[in-house]
This record gives sequence, C-alpha cells and structure tokens, in this order.
Amino acid sequence: MEIIIRGDKITITDAIKEYVTSKFEKLDKYFENPDGIKAYVNVKVSNLSQIIEVTIPTSKFTLRAEEGHADLYAATDLMVDKLERQIRKNKTRLKNKFKNNDIMDLNLEFDVTEDEVNEREIVKRKSIEMKPMDEEEAILQAELLDHDFFVFKNVDEECVSVLYKRKDGRYGIINVK
Repeated sequence: MEIIIRGDKITITDAIKEYVTSKFEKLDKYFENPDGIKAYVNVKVSNLSQIIEVTIPTSKFTLRAEEGHADLYAATDLMVDKLERQIRKNKTRLKNKFKNNDIMDLNLEFDVTEDEVNEREIVKRKSIEMKPMDEEEAILQAELLDHDFFVFKNVDEECVSVLYKRKDGRYGIINVK
C-alpha cells in the first residue's frame, strides 16, 4: 500500500513515516492488491491532541477513519484498529454488494466473530410525532433529551431536518427535501 502522509501544523519525521507505514502493513491482508492502493494520511495538531485522518479510496468504495489522542503513536494505533473494525464489520455487506464483481479490491476471506455480526442488529424502534420548530428549538430539545441528534420538521426550511452534534461540540443540520 502506498502511503501519502501530509502534516498540518506538524513536521512529518522519518520516525513518524516508518511507524505509520509499519502499522498500515496490518491492513494489507484485507486487500487483493495492496500495491495498487493509496492511503492518504493527514496528521494535524489541535490544542493538546494529535489527530490522524486516513482516507483509502478504492475502485468501489472509500474507507475513512479519524482518531485523536495526546500521543500521535497511540492515535495511529487507534486509527488502524478502527479501519480494521470497519472492514471486518462490513465484510458480509461488502460481499453481498459486490458478489458478481471480480474487481473488488478487498480480500474477504477471513473469519468474523459473532459479536461483529450482531453489532448491526436493530434492537429498538421508535415512532415520533414531529412538531414544526426552528433550529434553535431543535438544539434545545436535543440538549434536554441529551441526544447527539434530533429529527424535526424545520419551519424555516420547510422540510424535515436532522440536527446532529459534531465532534467539535458544535451542531450541523442535514435537510431532507
């Protein structure tokens, strides 16, 4: 796998390059042709946290992970584990989607534990009545419910909207038209 590392407010040393490269070797077993895959790694510093973002585009899908930690090496370990979990967790779904396609990029010949299979099981359903409200009221409702997201009928945009809490603590809105 070719690894393209870029630093944002940080100098990428040879030690960092070697460590990231050695950790990415763990992911090679999941790809049919790892030499044809490029991984774009962005390392940045935000306050006291070292953040590592990875994007691995393939011909059929894109893998992406982001992790932050006070130690860059620990953030790298967490990020590689997260990518591996994504691949393992979605093995069956990927296999079904691309079963008739020879050019898949992934090697899906590995065992999946029972916990990884049952993780996607729907365990609860809710029906809600959406009352029209503005975005400020939706933020208030989400905070009162202590939820990371809130679905509401947006009176300002005249559509259904999803309010979600971002990693930085601010909010985002997805409008469904």
